[in-house]
Amino acid sequence: MLMFVDTATVLIRSGHGGSGCLSFRREKYRPRGGPDGGDGGDGGSVIFVGDQSINTLAHFRFSPRLLAQNGRPGKPYNCSGKKGKDLIVKVPLGTVVRNLETGEMLFEITEPGQAVVVARGGSGGRGNQHFATSTNRAPRHVEKGWPGVEVKALLELKVIADVGLLGLPNAGKSSLLAAVSQATPKIADYPFTTRQPYLGVIPRADQRSIVMADIPGIIEGAADGKGLGIQFLRHVERTRLLLVVIDVSSFADTPAAEALRIVRREIKKFGQGLSHKKMLIAANKIDLDPDRHAFHYFLKQIKKADAGLVYPISAVTREGVPALINAIDKRLHGGEV
Repeated sequence: MLMFVDTATVLIRSGHGGSGCLSFRREKYRPRGGPDGGDGGDGGSVIFVGDQSINTLAHFRFSPRLLAQNGRPGKPYNCSGKKGKDLIVKVPLGTVVRNLETGEMLFEITEPGQAVVVARGGSGGRGNQHFATSTNRAPRHVEKGWPGVEVKALLELKVIADVGLLGLPNAGKSSLLAAVSQATPKIADYPFTTRQPYLGVIPRADQRSIVMADIPGIIEGAADGKGLGIQFLRHVERTRLLLVVIDVSSFADTPAAEALRIVRREIKKFGQGLSHKKMLIAANKIDLDPDRHAFHYFLKQIKKADAGLVYPISAVTREGVPALINAIDKRLHGGEV
């Protein structure tokens, strides 16, 4: 099983073009045959292709050099050299390629089968057959092949999902994902159980589905590098809706209203448009609050606008979960909840 890796540094190099050939036809009874040097073959290109069956960049840690084949030199008798073989590199959907030195985004792969030429192979040089003129019938000039392109690149993986789960550690995000899908994230009663993103698919009517992503918990100061969650916030950049999971029980490490403020503050500091995305709030662990005192106190402590986004649930007993999923479905497809 491959470990999850969401960044990788690679060296990408396309093939050099082959040089043209210097040759003159030598046949019986034609001692002064004309030039017949063939052209060099083009170098191979490096091509990235989106593959939905891959969900990690781990294989690049073992093969960080992506080198296409050089073109072969031209040959006598006007024979062109063989073209260098292209290097086809399969990458997971959501892969972003950046120039390692400048940080500039070169392109991103978001669709299955999407092919992007990362580094185009160098052109082959022309043989001396191309340089014969009326005054120079025996040219000794050929072209060298053009060099390939070399790029040091940073690959980043951004998981593509409809819904991104956010919340403090131990809020119950993984339990919720396991309750609504076939995903099997690690679940335990201690912070930072989730150490990598997980995807779950929630089947709906009419053969539709909702893809939900769970990332490590966010702590205060995450935008400044603390904790694990900030490393993976890039995975919810492409989501259409954020679902903030809050532990509203009296056993929570952080009071529910304060937990919501921390999450909102950190995603605002992270930027990238996260704070402007559609949002719903799952008030989790109501099974530990049978009289709902803690839940209603939470509603009183937050803004009225936020209170309208709250859905009380228990990921353990599934109480309130169907209503939450219906609300997510409506919000994703343009309906108000």
